[in-house]
Amino acid sequence: EIWQHSDITIEGDVAAQQGIRFNIFQLSQTYTGKDERLNIGPKGFTGEKYGGSTYWDTEAYCLPFYMVTHGQKVARQLLLYRYKQLGKAIENAQKLGFTDGAALYPMVTMNGEECHNEWEITFEEIHRNGAIAFAIYNYVRYTGDKSYLVNFGLEVLIAIARFWAQRVNFSQEKGKYVMLGVTGPNEYENNVNNNWYTSTIACWCMEYAEEVAAYVKSTDPSKYAELTKSIHFDESKEIAKWRDIRNNMFFPVDEKLGIFLQQEGYMDKEQILVKDLDPKERPLNQKWSWDRILRSCFIKQADVLQGLYFLEDRYDTDTIKRNYEFYEARTVHESSLSPCVHSVLASRIGNVDKAYELYLRTARLDLDDYNREVKEGLHITSMAGTWISIVEGFGGMRVRNNMLTFNPLIPDKWKSYSFKVWFRDNILKIMVTSSQITINNESGNAITLKIYGVEHSVPASSSISVPVQKQIF
Repeated sequence: EIWQHSDITIEGDVAAQQGIRFNIFQLSQTYTGKDERLNIGPKGFTGEKYGGSTYWDTEAYCLPFYMVTHGQKVARQLLLYRYKQLGKAIENAQKLGFTDGAALYPMVTMNGEECHNEWEITFEEIHRNGAIAFAIYNYVRYTGDKSYLVNFGLEVLIAIARFWAQRVNFSQEKGKYVMLGVTGPNEYENNVNNNWYTSTIACWCMEYAEEVAAYVKSTDPSKYAELTKSIHFDESKEIAKWRDIRNNMFFPVDEKLGIFLQQEGYMDKEQILVKDLDPKERPLNQKWSWDRILRSCFIKQADVLQGLYFLEDRYDTDTIKRNYEFYEARTVHESSLSPCVHSVLASRIGNVDKAYELYLRTARLDLDDYNREVKEGLHITSMAGTWISIVEGFGGMRVRNNMLTFNPLIPDKWKSYSFKVWFRDNILKIMVTSSQITINNESGNAITLKIYGVEHSVPASSSISVPVQKQIF
């Protein structure tokens, strides 16, 4: 029954087919969603590294897979896991000096308490708060379940926004708010100032918290009043502060290159491309000292590009392309989470060959032991990224204005591929060949969706086909 909803077929590429099915199997045996007290360990049940703890990987990478293939109830359980640990997240923030109900979700946890013991991760890799908030947004966007916002989501979003509002400070020199002493997703850098991704996701969190507060206030005023009283939320004062920060946040950019800078000072580093590295030097984390890694320009995983992946609709194709081409050339992909984000963005800009190369790397990461560490266990959360690479990457699936959209591409080596999506009350099978995309509605309800920007209605228990376009932005 699970395979009926989650299987992906690839015709003409045995290695690619084996990779995705191996990954789907591991994901489906790792988490069932039957108990909101449980979550997903980075190694699943295949190894003891990381001790089975929960990381931000769940919200950033795993939620989409379970939401689309296992249904709304399973995805909701993942969100409830974090909601039930909100009290501990507030305690974690208090230990670091934050007040008034600000919450910092842990980098590593079993019960909501921070279990990590490296300061540059525990205290500085705070972008994980953004992943928790984005998961709520992503869930509601896909399922349409706004009741979650009323009953659980808003409380979490306010606590996260309060953290960000206290974490920044105003720089008199710049005349802007700044975010000092952070570690972005690229863990080959730490204790940097004004990491673009961290500052961007912080501003987005405050914006989304304001939007959800307005929604709950208008749709369920009694619930809103009850919540704001219990958490001492001063609406006018706090929202005004969030707006001031968003409107005056400092973001490092390189005007000449037309890119967002990963952090202040990034261009001070010697700019060497990955293609110019001696293969004998790889992987860097097993060959170089940490001092050498931290002083280099090399990137472990998507950092600026993580923000462009999450908030894609806010940036035009040229902006995404410039940043992608600059940063991917400097990325060593020595995190299991790296290839999938890059693969999706490569598909987004029409570079299907690069998207395929990176898909194969993430799909066969463990089968071929790319990073020479599979003896420590499989990379479960990266496996969810493999699914994302196909469905959001090659399939181009998005949800915009409560409607599914598809902008499919197909690698040259593939004769066809297919996947299923469970969208609200509909189950759809999408089949892509070199010449056409076919969408089969297996449900008893008609659905309207977009393919290459054009609306199509798919009646219940029937299908439509349209020609594949070579490239669509």
